[in-house]
Amino acid sequence: MRVFLFSVLGIAMLLPLGLWAQNIIVFDQQTGSPIADVVIYNQSKTVSTVTDKAGKADSKLFNVTEVVVFQHFTYYTIALSMHDLRKQHYKVGLNQKLIDLEEIVVSANSWEINKKEVPNKIEVIKRKDILFENPATAADMLDKSGMVFVQKSQLGGGSPMIRGFAANKILFVLDGVRMNNAIYRSGNLQNILQADVNSVKSTEIIFGSGTNIYGSDALGGVMDVHLKVPIQHNSKTWKISGQAMGRTASAAFEKTGHLTLNIANNKWALLTMITYSGFNDLRMGSNGNDFYLRPEYATVVNGKDSVIDNSNPLIQKYSGYSQFNATQKVRFNIDNLSSLNLNFYYSETSEVPRYDRLIQKKGDGLKYVQWYYKPQKWIMTDLQYINHKKTVLSDNYKAIVAYQHVTEGRNDRKFGNGWLRERIETVDAASLNVNVDKALDPHQFLYYGLESVYNYVSSTGHKNNRITGKKVPTATRYPDGGTHYFLGGAYLTYKNNFANNEFTFQAGIRASYSYLQSAFNDTSWYHLPYSTITLNNRAVTGNAGLIYHCNDWKISLNLSSGYRTPNLDDVAKVFDSEPGNVVVPNSGLKPEYLYNTDFTVEKSFQNKIRVEATVFYSYLHHAMVRRDFTLNGADSMMYDGEMSKIQAVVNAGYANIYGVSGVFSAQLNRFLAFNINANYIKGYDDEGLALRHVSPFFAHTSLRFEYEKIRMELTSVYNGEVSYANLAPSERDKTHLYAPDTKGNPYSPSWNTLNLKGSYAFNQTFLLTLGVENILDKRYRPYSSGITAPGINFIAALRVTF
Repeated sequence: MRVFLFSVLGIAMLLPLGLWAQNIIVFDQQTGSPIADVVIYNQSKTVSTVTDKAGKADSKLFNVTEVVVFQHFTYYTIALSMHDLRKQHYKVGLNQKLIDLEEIVVSANSWEINKKEVPNKIEVIKRKDILFENPATAADMLDKSGMVFVQKSQLGGGSPMIRGFAANKILFVLDGVRMNNAIYRSGNLQNILQADVNSVKSTEIIFGSGTNIYGSDALGGVMDVHLKVPIQHNSKTWKISGQAMGRTASAAFEKTGHLTLNIANNKWALLTMITYSGFNDLRMGSNGNDFYLRPEYATVVNGKDSVIDNSNPLIQKYSGYSQFNATQKVRFNIDNLSSLNLNFYYSETSEVPRYDRLIQKKGDGLKYVQWYYKPQKWIMTDLQYINHKKTVLSDNYKAIVAYQHVTEGRNDRKFGNGWLRERIETVDAASLNVNVDKALDPHQFLYYGLESVYNYVSSTGHKNNRITGKKVPTATRYPDGGTHYFLGGAYLTYKNNFANNEFTFQAGIRASYSYLQSAFNDTSWYHLPYSTITLNNRAVTGNAGLIYHCNDWKISLNLSSGYRTPNLDDVAKVFDSEPGNVVVPNSGLKPEYLYNTDFTVEKSFQNKIRVEATVFYSYLHHAMVRRDFTLNGADSMMYDGEMSKIQAVVNAGYANIYGVSGVFSAQLNRFLAFNINANYIKGYDDEGLALRHVSPFFAHTSLRFEYEKIRMELTSVYNGEVSYANLAPSERDKTHLYAPDTKGNPYSPSWNTLNLKGSYAFNQTFLLTLGVENILDKRYRPYSSGITAPGINFIAALRVTF
């Protein structure tokens, strides 16, 4: 009996080890994240397998005496004996290559494709780098990549600038769904914050207008953001996994908490992601131009508007806010080749102070005592059907039906004025996207699809008297009779990887249609000479690209065209653009067209050095720009209590935009790498005036050290000066934003920062990341921004994976 009991006990103790040994788990050594698509094979190459999305593979395929090789195109290859694997409990950590030469992208045609076969310039921000950089928002994620310039009017914002375009002239796509809607404005906007950066899997940035799957708005480029997806398992048993994260940063005393929960079996997978972030007022740097200090602020004291001396002028009073994001994804495998995905997204901010308006002056005093965005809500749900069954018409098929509801508003009250103006906009948006690919033979491929988008916009306005509580109507931001906005399009792209594999040719065409109808119920506010605006527009665009890729070379030439149809914000908005100017509707606005040329040369040397240079030129025809205008024969009007010059968005003759970007990466040894990105862009309209959204020269330099579980990186960020002569006319009037030069004219000074970050993965469970940004505590304000950048910023984050 005693022998029997010991035998049972021994089997019970060994049983979990035996079960555990059935799966090899491959993970990133520096993050603990599972690695999919790792090829595992024995040295004789007679047995092989591939890890699934959970980084798992079956160990029973290999003999206990064999040596097993682990290979992935972005990680260093290693070999381990099965004996060593057993001692490691079948857990294998891999280190990523310091220079990645084999990237896969999906933004070019909606399906995974090797970046070498794409004529467009595309950059990828990976999940691993997001974890390391610890950006507070999606806007900060783009900024820290060193590839995109980001403007901020307030802490709760961030407006990317790509190749001389911004706002509604670049396209924001989230999980395959168009985010740009009818009220995406031409000025700087903050909608990129709808994407929860803590839930982002990867982001691809397309530079220029060179892809056919995207229609209106993709002039400067596309920001294609992919959130994490549910991970299924290979058994019927339900399994729970997830991650919890806490982060803090000192400059705005950030407090962020994030939870990811994945519940799945082999048929179903449910993924829940929740994030809350809170930010106090932002502290600027102590070393720099005193113009950016916040010496005073306006508030209400004992019922009276008052100006108060700021006890600490480095604190940007009334810049803090908070944000909540939640995402729920459900995946169901219909069979091995098709699936359904139901996704739900929710984002809500607190009131977000518009800091650049709170520092605006009128005479010697502050102009506003209140100016804030109302809590902004965004809700989206979509259903995606994906089919990989090969038919006569398709090899891969994806259809996405989506619905969005957006609520945003603006509240402002001038100093000494008892009336708080409140304006609210809501957008209901429905969309359908279908994307298909078909291989004609091993070298020739077709990509085709269609897109349909409908928006309905409502706009309301009223004023509240803070003393009496009286509420009265006021002019709305957009037409108060409602707006219908429709976009439709279809595209076809052909790709040929020539048989010798040295050349790839790609060409395509897209036909698009847009319709806008907007009604003014009450025209008495501005005495408009019309009560409705109706626009019908059509466009045909296309691209053709040739790529040579052989012997570590990639040379590509891409010719493309793009367009942007006027949306509601362009056509029918009334607002104060800057002090003394008011923008009014223009019912005669037409689409603008972009004709673009890209030429890229890329060369790698023994997989140790990578050099890339891209030159582009863009010609913008019928450019939509803000210019002086007349309404009912008058060039000025009374607006919000002051006489203002009338302006409108009009079609200027043309604009020229050109630039060059470069990348140099070098692996100095097994553990050390050097990298520099640099971007130079210029743009002028037909009057020779600088374009507003052309960013200054900017560069990002880094020295990275990686060894097993440790990663450290020293970076320097540099931005060039924008002189008064190179400021766009609309920027020269914003004297409250720009420091004065030696002649007293506004300009944007150059600046640079030094930053140090590090991470340590204790194991697959715990990941600690630390950082110090702006080590020298520089005080600076990026070009076109309304809020001064953070001073020295200590960051700490702990992630726990279970």
